[in-house]
Amino acid sequence: MVADMDVRDFDFHLPPDLIAQEPLAERDSARLLRLGRVDGTVAHATIRDLPGFLQPGDLIVINNTRVFPARLLGHRLPSGGAVECLLIAPVADGTWEALVHPGQKLKPGAQFAFDGPGALRGEILERGVYGRRIVRLWSEEGRPIDEVVDAIGHMPLPPYIKRPDRDADRERYQTVFARARGSIAAPTAGLHFSPALLASAVARGVEIAEITLHVGYGTFKPVRVERVEDHRLEPEHYEISASAADAITAALHDRRRVIAVGTTTTRTLEAVALANAGRIVPGAGQADLFIYPGFRFRVVSGLLTNFHVPQSSLLMLVAAFAGRDHVLAAYRAAIAEHYRFYSYGDAMLVL
Repeated sequence: MVADMDVRDFDFHLPPDLIAQEPLAERDSARLLRLGRVDGTVAHATIRDLPGFLQPGDLIVINNTRVFPARLLGHRLPSGGAVECLLIAPVADGTWEALVHPGQKLKPGAQFAFDGPGALRGEILERGVYGRRIVRLWSEEGRPIDEVVDAIGHMPLPPYIKRPDRDADRERYQTVFARARGSIAAPTAGLHFSPALLASAVARGVEIAEITLHVGYGTFKPVRVERVEDHRLEPEHYEISASAADAITAALHDRRRVIAVGTTTTRTLEAVALANAGRIVPGAGQADLFIYPGFRFRVVSGLLTNFHVPQSSLLMLVAAFAGRDHVLAAYRAAIAEHYRFYSYGDAMLVL
């Protein structure tokens, strides 16, 4: 790793009107910036052109996590004051780590009710920093908590999307291959894939493997330190099946390209390889690998990703893969061409 990097080295100016507030009508209609990993060359295309950039034998690895409606809206008992609760991660049966607003007013013992059917109730058990709390949830009707949350919760759109979530976001802020419930943010590079685009890639001779990483609050967590290397990622649960591990291992053995769809897939593969002498092994665990410039990639040789927030850990990962200067130059080119940024925005392919 490179030492003593300033977080400000990963800053750039983004005009606010380039932050995508809505998804495109069709998943595979986004624009695609193709960045040369070695020479920094930039070419402009569309996501539908993606198969043409791939080779027979390439292995695409996708994240099949499913976003659940983790944002709960309700009111405090008995005062009736508004309460918002973002479920971050389960702690025990019925107990969650959560971001709660207004944090200062809600102390241990405070109770609240959430809007919607299911009579979902909550209580603050412990206080943490930056609005974090340990909360207990229960349904007065005795229904399973996950069932009630899925019925009444709101999709946890990122804070830079300045509108309320809508019913359509339940499908659109979700990949077409989402299966394993557990994320509070979408693996957004995967949002561009339609069934037709996946079929087109397979028809070209490209293989597809699925892994799971449940995206947590760390994807939104700001980098609050001055030196890059002082930042820490929060652990996220991952699972790699035996079939996926075999497919990735075979691709590496045959020196075929392994192309990660998104930073979530990238850090999962690299974390497992780092812990297992470069090998991808099946299993489940917690990944907290922070990738920044100087990191040696052991698995991933291509990356499909969206455009990320300035000074974010996600941007640092992309800079580690393609070089900070190349990435920032590509971002400047994307801004000049009015690409759409962030979760519902356009994509970049680094090969």
